Amino acid sequence: MQFSILDLAVVAEGADARQAIANSVALAQAAEDWGYHRFWLAEHHNMPGIASAATSVLINHVAGQTRRIRVGAGGVMLPNHAPLAIAEQFGTLATIHGDRIDLGLGRAPGGDGAVMHALRRGMSRNEDFPNDVVELLRYFGPAVPGNTVAAHPGQGTNVPVWILGSSLYGASLAAALGLPYAFASHFAPGDLDEAVTVYRERFQQTPFGETPRFMLAVNVIAADTDAEAQRLRTSQMISFARLRLGSPGLLPAPVDDIRDAVPPGILPSVEQALSVSAVGSPQTVAARLDELVARYRPDELILVGNIFDQQARHRSFAIAAEIMRGRA
Repeated sequence: MQFSILDLAVVAEGADARQAIANSVALAQAAEDWGYHRFWLAEHHNMPGIASAATSVLINHVAGQTRRIRVGAGGVMLPNHAPLAIAEQFGTLATIHGDRIDLGLGRAPGGDGAVMHALRRGMSRNEDFPNDVVELLRYFGPAVPGNTVAAHPGQGTNVPVWILGSSLYGASLAAALGLPYAFASHFAPGDLDEAVTVYRERFQQTPFGETPRFMLAVNVIAADTDAEAQRLRTSQMISFARLRLGSPGLLPAPVDDIRDAVPPGILPSVEQALSVSAVGSPQTVAARLDELVARYRPDELILVGNIFDQQARHRSFAIAAEIMRGRA
């Protein structure tokens, strides 16, 4: 089973976007040596703690400083863009870097109403998502006589496209189009069980895929001891709580007691949202990953690990890679 990393180029307190991007490059280079299959970056807007808003630009930067690992979007929020523009961007990336580029597509705006207004987009764009996906796939395919518009670069690159989602909508669309499907279980696990079932049961063979391919997103924070890992995790929990309260910011340093940093009224909802996680010593993380794999039978795991200290972050992903290599 392949294993990958989803990164947001997270900006930690005391750092800036330049440092966050440098951290992403360093992590991708290390991940390549550890045996990770993909390194994905995600589109978010108006978030001071995330430096991956210009996703295709950052993908090019990371791909240019790595050699083998696949680099892609996990994902691009297609309602924010014209399909032709994305086809040209990712067609260019594939032309530069060869068969190392992936394109995951999401339907969410990656921001609030003010962001959509600033992007000159609207909620009605979400309703066009299936047609936009089909149009985009067509741009990546071979030349078709009579087409008045083609993507150059893009045409004939056949960039692999994934559908991302956290609901039954994305599962149904991916199944209908025969595309691989990645579920955002690392922050929205509510519909996970049903979505996996819907995707597998409704999957249709198409030119884009003959069998279902399901990717499970898991938060992983590994350290030498359970206590150390639980402390490292508090940064992610505080950050998520602030997002829920409408005040997103930079990734904070960990604390000794999460109850000192997150209001008790919101802590249960934070824990539920982040419940698809493996946190602890190598033995604890291995047992939890085994449990999740046995339950959902994913074809691939994509791991998320927002840790304040970069040395601890690298140690966490190195532990996870060792576990996954052992399972392979």
